[in-house]
Amino acid sequence: MKPEIDFEELQEWLSYMHVAELKDELKALNLSTKAFNKKELIERLVHYAKTGKELPHKQIPEISKAKSKTTKLEPQSLILYGTYKNDLATRQFFKKIIGDHFHFTASGIDWLREKWLLGNPPTYAEFAKEWQTEYERNKIHKKAPKQEWAFIRFSQKFIKENPNTSKQELIEQWDKERLILIDKARKILRKK
Repeated sequence: MKPEIDFEELQEWLSYMHVAELKDELKALNLSTKAFNKKELIERLVHYAKTGKELPHKQIPEISKAKSKTTKLEPQSLILYGTYKNDLATRQFFKKIIGDHFHFTASGIDWLREKWLLGNPPTYAEFAKEWQTEYERNKIHKKAPKQEWAFIRFSQKFIKENPNTSKQELIEQWDKERLILIDKARKILRKK
């Protein structure tokens, strides 16, 4: 009898792959490599392992898409897909309306993407409010690194368990662990 696949474990193993490696796996399975980020690439592979089918792409509705590549950096302007930039002008704008503690965050991008997918693009003021709320929440309850950030999670755990480790030892252990888990993931995906 074939052992049951632990899809949470598979997702964890896939998080050890680089984006290019995930795309190579998708290509090897004749699946689309189109995705917004690493998390979606992993979701596509896990879905395939569960169902044997390709996961349909998430589509950003037209109402969330920009008609031009520029937008005015004003609190009441909508942040539309295709106009949000991680650049100096945007950073300075947010520092002006949020404060000098503003910095670009992955959770901010994730929040924007969810709004776009729902067809509800926010204003810069709404984004600033959400960013500040998340910032305050993180002061009380520090957020764990995202699952797809395997190296950060691995490093934090390894250093906690081995406080006197060198950077070289950390990298060597990461490389070993990474290769073992990637091999396990590939065997499941390719049903070997």
